[in-house]
Amino acid sequence: MDLKTQPLRFTLGKQSSLAPEREREERVGGEDDPEGIDPRVKLMYLANEADLDGIKELLDSGLDVNFRDIDDRTALHVAACQGLTNVVSLLLDRGADIDPKDRWGSTPLADAIYYKNHDVIKLLEKRGAKPLMAPMHVRHAREVPEYEIDPKELDFTNSDEITKGTYRTASWRGIQVAVKMLAEEVLVDEDKVKAFRDELALLQKIRHPNVVQFLGAVTQSSPMMIVTEYLPKGDLRAFLKQRGALKPITAVKFALDIARGMSYLHENKPEAIIHRDLEPSNILRDDSGHLKVADFGVSKLLTVKEDRPLICQDTSCRYIAPEVFKNEEYDTKVDVFSFALILQEASFVTL
Repeated sequence: MDLKTQPLRFTLGKQSSLAPEREREERVGGEDDPEGIDPRVKLMYLANEADLDGIKELLDSGLDVNFRDIDDRTALHVAACQGLTNVVSLLLDRGADIDPKDRWGSTPLADAIYYKNHDVIKLLEKRGAKPLMAPMHVRHAREVPEYEIDPKELDFTNSDEITKGTYRTASWRGIQVAVKMLAEEVLVDEDKVKAFRDELALLQKIRHPNVVQFLGAVTQSSPMMIVTEYLPKGDLRAFLKQRGALKPITAVKFALDIARGMSYLHENKPEAIIHRDLEPSNILRDDSGHLKVADFGVSKLLTVKEDRPLICQDTSCRYIAPEVFKNEEYDTKVDVFSFALILQEASFVTL
């Protein structure tokens, strides 16, 4: 075959993570004689086969490490799909672009994430690759959720950290909001991404004066974020540290606020919502001095079976009912257990 008329497309192995399903199936077979193909496509073939010596020989001859085939795929795309860390490292050392996009918009990092090649992911991120999109990205504009917020509308210029590494303040459409951010480096942590999805699904169901109001989310780009109302007076833990044990009338007022919010969650239809992480730092004060229940990162619907028990890294051990940690069967009463400890602390203990 005349090399000049040969289609310069590499079709072996795993294909682009964003290609249509019919094109993303792993291809087998192909050229029996790699020596007879265009040297540029041969580079991709050798990358697929992890032939480091062959790759070095081609690049030493002057071949462009950033050659793109007809689908705009590069040798780095191929190596990332296959999970070949040594090939990825070699190509980057030889000047490969870190974030080239193929015809479908996928980058080597996006491909590595799709195929769960964790060592390649770590290497690409260490060398400066940026996540292309969030795990909740949709393909068509009509599928974008109604709650979606354009991240360009969130101004973090004068942002303050609310809780270490999680919540920050931001300005959005003229108001101050609280933003919970899923860090880019955990986008490949399936447990954390699932927790983010679950929290977002729950927040959409909730609207009550004693529950922090969900305003929207960023799910179509990275980092993903959940945006809620901002309550500048802080949380109940800080208030108790400042004031100590509360007067009975204040304790009763606060208890009623928490109880109303939790009653609303427990009476959610068709399934009750269990907070599971009810503690003073997750109860916020509004401008009028009333309390609102917040942070649904480990909350769940009553009928949803838990894949694993909570651990102390997930939440605070101090306020959680024992059956939750033991992964035994439980219901909304575990929140009542937490509520009782909070009320006892607010009424009798000076922190």
